Order: sequence, then C-alpha cells, then structure tokens
Amino acid sequence: MPEPLSARTAFDGAFVRVDIEEWPSLGPWEVVRRHDATAVLPVTPDDRVVLVRQFRPAVRDVITEVPAGILDVDGEDALTAAGRELMEETGYRHTTIEFLGGVFPSVGSSNEYVHVFWARTELEPSGQVEPGIELVLEPLDRMVAAARSGRVRDAKTALALLMAAGRPPLPVA
Repeated sequence: MPEPLSARTAFDGAFVRVDIEEWPSLGPWEVVRRHDATAVLPVTPDDRVVLVRQFRPAVRDVITEVPAGILDVDGEDALTAAGRELMEETGYRHTTIEFLGGVFPSVGSSNEYVHVFWARTELEPSGQVEPGIELVLEPLDRMVAAARSGRVRDAKTALALLMAAGRPPLPVA
C-alpha cells in the first residue's frame, strides 16, 4: 500500500482530523480522517421505511435520511451500533438485522467508511424519538422509486434503498 512522503495534522477536532499529506506526483493532499459510521434502513412489518428528518448544519438544510451514527463507542461493532442508533434516534427496536454492504462516501477527501444494514422493526416504537428528529414513515417501494429517480438527497439513504431493492424481504417476527 503506498504511503505519503510526509504528513502533518492541520486540524484535530472532536469528530474529524485533517491531515496534509505530500504525495509523489500529486503534491499536497488534504485528507479528512473520521470515525467509521453505521447506517440502518429500518422496515416495519407493514413494509414502511422509518426515516429521520433533521437539520444538518453542513448543508444548512433539513434532510430526510436513515438512522445512522459514527462508531465512537469503544469495543462496539458496526452491527451493534446500527441497532443502538436505530433505537436512540427513532424509538424502534429491530427484530432482524442484516448487513447490506458498505461504502466510502467521499474517497477523494475522506477515509470514512459507512457500514450499511437493513432491519425489520417492531410495528410501533417502544422508545422515544431523539430530540431534534422528526420521524417519517413511507412505503418501502415508494422510497426505492424515489432513490431510483434521484429524489433521495442523502447518499447513504439512497444506497441503502437501492441495495435493499429486489432482495428477499426480511422476515417478520
């Protein structure tokens, strides 16, 4: 695996670090170092997708997306984190959860990797919705069509929907 000629940290924050790396034939390159993340596409027994709608400061807009979060709990794997994020953000528990795949969402500038899951949930939430989040429930087939037509603006959400499309449905508990 190639390595840079040199590297220095330009910024070290709570969630990201920015390194300036010197590469042969590329010159200086800014690399954003982030925790890996997990995302889960929750589907209720009546085939509705549970999405979260929340303000995202980076894009200065309210975005509808799948529940997700960074892997920042020591010793916690991506699968466990996906279930935790689902419960924390939506109040829904999963009855079944499966790995769909993963993605580097911005390979030109970041090392972040997102583990993507889908889950069958209970019919109703058993916990509280996280403050600042509005739940959106939509039929799975309608959301897959929205992703296919480019109307889903969040990459991990579009990816999860497209990866789940055409797969055998998750079992209902």
